[in-house]
Amino acid sequence: MASLKDLRIRINSVKSTQKITSAMKMVAAAKLRRAQEHALAARPYAERMERVLGGLASSMAGQDGAPALLAGNGRSRVHLVVVMTSDRGLCGAFNSSIVRGAKRLLRDLLREGKDVKLFCVGRKGRDQLKREYGSLIVGDMEDVGKPSLRYDSGAAVAQRLAGMFEAGEFDVCTIVYNKFKSVISQIVTVQQLIPFPIPTAGAPQSPHECEPDEADLLALLLPRNLAVQVFRALLENVASEQGARMTAMDNATRNAGDMINRLTITYNRTRQAAITKELIEIISGAEAV
Repeated sequence: MASLKDLRIRINSVKSTQKITSAMKMVAAAKLRRAQEHALAARPYAERMERVLGGLASSMAGQDGAPALLAGNGRSRVHLVVVMTSDRGLCGAFNSSIVRGAKRLLRDLLREGKDVKLFCVGRKGRDQLKREYGSLIVGDMEDVGKPSLRYDSGAAVAQRLAGMFEAGEFDVCTIVYNKFKSVISQIVTVQQLIPFPIPTAGAPQSPHECEPDEADLLALLLPRNLAVQVFRALLENVASEQGARMTAMDNATRNAGDMINRLTITYNRTRQAAITKELIEIISGAEAV
């Protein structure tokens, strides 16, 4: 049985941990508000750009002269999977859920006989995936959003992916990230980036006449859309990370409080038992005299 000194030390230790988790919860809450605003503000632009490009791509379907980012290279053998996670932990199942989604995609592609490569954005995803798929990792980037997440951050990642595509290192590129839904809910999202997915048959084509023509517009807009979609994924990830960290730290603070209550009860009972034992010894000694 633990001594009174051990119990006091443990109670003080848990109280210190509780203060840390409570402070981290408040910091995450403050960061979440800004990150959520930025993620929600980026969605309409990114979705609208996808619709515009979808209409232009439908008009160009089956025609010669389509840009490589739309038409691809005519193959779908080598797939690059971009896994976006955070560089820090203590955010619940945020990173693990993305890694699980990436592993499902990897297993499906390998089952189909595809050649798979991994590109990790974020330290946590790389560290988890290299245990099982280390031989597939061809590149990684860390601290993408430091000191602050800006459009240039997404553009740098997109430029590197576009350079790998132009060098013929892969045929299809897919990104895996967490889409922010609420503080307690994030959705693992798998999105194809390269080549740009042409809308299914029956989707409305662009009713506008374009000047310059669709090929020139697509050549201009597709690289920008790649940067926009990557930047959007980064924003969604940051908001999801802060929401998951806020929830995890709130649960940790509550659990620390419950542990303090249990330890305090045990401490009081142990102290009471020690006092009772001393009284019995004193009374027994007095009666013996």
